[in-house]
Amino acid sequence: MYDKVMECLTNPIKNKLLLEVINQGQTTAKMLAEKNKSIPQATLYRYLNKMVSDGVLEVVEERQVRNVKEKVYASAIDFEAHVKEMIAENSGEAYLRMFQQFTIGLLNEFKVYSEQDSIDILNDGSGFRVASFCATHDELKELSEKIWKLVEPYKKRAMTSERRARSLAVVVTPPTGE
Repeated sequence: MYDKVMECLTNPIKNKLLLEVINQGQTTAKMLAEKNKSIPQATLYRYLNKMVSDGVLEVVEERQVRNVKEKVYASAIDFEAHVKEMIAENSGEAYLRMFQQFTIGLLNEFKVYSEQDSIDILNDGSGFRVASFCATHDELKELSEKIWKLVEPYKKRAMTSERRARSLAVVVTPPTGE
């Protein structure tokens, strides 16, 4: 199962779909298509079916909508439980593997973007920064909570011609010995 999940996280389209399903809790293909207009409908359904057959997603409900059965998808994996288990085990090896997959996912997003015919780095709002700072454990926790509270309302906004899907990744490096 680990390999199936990692394959989803390193595939830009599957990664987008999986993250959206996790963020929504439950969602339909129609809702995913509205949020990810750049993914062709046939590709979206192909990936959803593959992710269900791989056990990464599950169909939690089917509703009749006119002449079609609409499926409601949810994550089949409790990612939060896996992360808590890894933290409880305090496994540096598992933590490193998880971080590597996280960064590979980000690299893939940048690769897909940079390979487009027409990009505008400045006006597309893409970028990355490093800000070094000193903080206690409690101060770091407070900062993290503030960041996610700021992001929360943006996660609920619908995509439009002006409002495009984006990812915000926050990485806090382990403390250095300085």
